[in-house]
Amino acid sequence: VYSVKWNHFHPKIFISCSADWTVKIWDHNYLEPMFTFDLNNSVGDVAWAPYASTVFAACTTDGRVYVYDLNVNKYEPLCEQSVANKKRTKLTHLAFNPEYPVLIVGDDRGHATSLKLSPNLRKATQPKEKAKGPENEMAKMEKLLSLVREPSAKN
Repeated sequence: VYSVKWNHFHPKIFISCSADWTVKIWDHNYLEPMFTFDLNNSVGDVAWAPYASTVFAACTTDGRVYVYDLNVNKYEPLCEQSVANKKRTKLTHLAFNPEYPVLIVGDDRGHATSLKLSPNLRKATQPKEKAKGPENEMAKMEKLLSLVREPSAKN
């Protein structure tokens, strides 16, 4: 496991990524992950967006960045972007800007790349969405989790 991060809006939910090519979303009350995404390459880092409970990004060692919004699509990324120019360059870390629709990505050669998120990837930064507050974000995540939780899986 290379990275583990708590969800900004839901205190029981965290995300992990690892060398086994997966990103997993967990509820700390359950032994098995709620969601698993296979990115076909080792995943260097993962981060929750600061503006939405269901948006996260991941970077892989083959130089790609993936952005998901589980509220829009639970199976496929909304965006997949190749960032590294050279085949041997591995993406190692990423972070969302807390105020602006920007994602910064670092690699193993000491470079950082700034990516501006397109409007369809940052709907929650609009004033109308922000006004709904964190309770709305927690409710969105709860609705998603209710679709995949199995009562017998709880530890």
